[in-house]
Amino acid sequence: MTVLITGANRGIGKALFDGYVARGAQTFGTHRQAETGQMLQLDVTDAASQCALAGRLKGTPIDLLVCNAGVNLDQGEKLESGYASALWEATFAANVTGVFMTIQSMLSNLRLSKTPKIAIIGSQLGSQSIASGGGYIYCASKAAVLNLGRNLAVDLAPEGFGVGVYHPGWVRTDMGGSSADISMQESADGLMARFDALSADTTGCFETWEGRAHPY
Repeated sequence: MTVLITGANRGIGKALFDGYVARGAQTFGTHRQAETGQMLQLDVTDAASQCALAGRLKGTPIDLLVCNAGVNLDQGEKLESGYASALWEATFAANVTGVFMTIQSMLSNLRLSKTPKIAIIGSQLGSQSIASGGGYIYCASKAAVLNLGRNLAVDLAPEGFGVGVYHPGWVRTDMGGSSADISMQESADGLMARFDALSADTTGCFETWEGRAHPY
């Protein structure tokens, strides 16, 4: 099994990377720094960087692509005076466009797998049925990437792809904060179990890290 995880140098991405290495899978991670071993350089928002990664991995079958890289830039912003357009642009570039570009650049690699899977790390904050207020940019980006995942699932279903979107839980990371509910290890273990269960039969799913179907 060959796995590629974006944003694998810290947080949930690092825990997933370590988990698949421990399983014995051929595991590649990406970060924005220079290539070091199995950690490859990728800025998900940059087309040239995407092209370089595609060239680096040309001919390598990818069984599981985990789109984890993302940002949360609007914490603490005020409705009356915050949420500048530059924050919208940077957030959507990473959390939505970056996911699409990564999938697009790795599509030929995924098509070399007998059981190709794409797992998108979303958030419960992208659900329109449980809107909590605030965090407008991040929430909107996660709603958009949920929609993206659902549409990709439809288009790639005839080729036998499994495409899923996953809420990783409120995790104790730099983004989630120290008071969050669960550890990175708990989240990663749960997510890996979800990715194991992902298939052409379950494509289009939106699930929590512990396996519950999430409301859209």
